[in-house]
Amino acid sequence: MASRPAPAALAAEKAGGETAAPNPAVDAAVQAMVNVAGLPLADQIAQYEAAYETLRETLASIDQS
Repeated sequence: MASRPAPAALAAEKAGGETAAPNPAVDAAVQAMVNVAGLPLADQIAQYEAAYETLRETLASIDQS
């Protein structure tokens, strides 16, 4: 089985190769969503909610900058 590219690499590929400064919290949230597929549904929901909260807080902090 071939390994999947890292989420940041996928985002850069879709953006035409341009990358933003890495954000560890966003990278961790995206990776958690990638890893959720093998979990039971209840655990998937909890992971999605945690990722959503992380992304929401990150975007809010960017808006305040």
